[in-house]
Amino acid sequence: MRERIAYLAARLIAEDGLEDFAQAKRKAAQQIGAPDTKCMPNNSEIERALRTFQSLYQQEEQPRALAELRREAVFLMRLLEAFDPYLSGPVLTGTAGKYSEIELQIYRDSAKDLEIFLLNNRIPYKPGEAKTAYGAVPMFELEEGGIRAKLIVLPEGEQYSGPKSARARRTQVEALLEREISGEKAC
Repeated sequence: MRERIAYLAARLIAEDGLEDFAQAKRKAAQQIGAPDTKCMPNNSEIERALRTFQSLYQQEEQPRALAELRREAVFLMRLLEAFDPYLSGPVLTGTAGKYSEIELQIYRDSAKDLEIFLLNNRIPYKPGEAKTAYGAVPMFELEEGGIRAKLIVLPEGEQYSGPKSARARRTQVEALLEREISGEKAC
């Protein structure tokens, strides 16, 4: 049951654009008629199922979409260089698809400077909040030309805690793109 829910949740994420793993799990369990189950897969099981689904059914479109999202992330990171943004989420981990958003983390004690930057540069955004381990934090959603991004403002200094693999600086994302390009040429 747990494996079935994980694979159905992965399909919902890949094909329908669901981003929240918990929502995908609940919807998958509901679709297969599973009772309020204690057999729910954890997020790493869903991520493994998502990688498998993408390699089987989206082997051409998903890598292209991922590379495009990473290029857009680098562009945004250059634009926001003064704020030292970090890439996180599916675009970094490699599970992003055509419906995914770019998630940038910015570490500041106040979101005011970032908001002023967006206003001064006439970058349209929607303010909001993101639920994180630090509680509700400021978030700005950008959407332009089909590219969607979230700028999440986390407490300053927290970039030095937690797993380093969960976020990357612009130079690291550029290195990922270089490896993908050189890997394509090798095939």
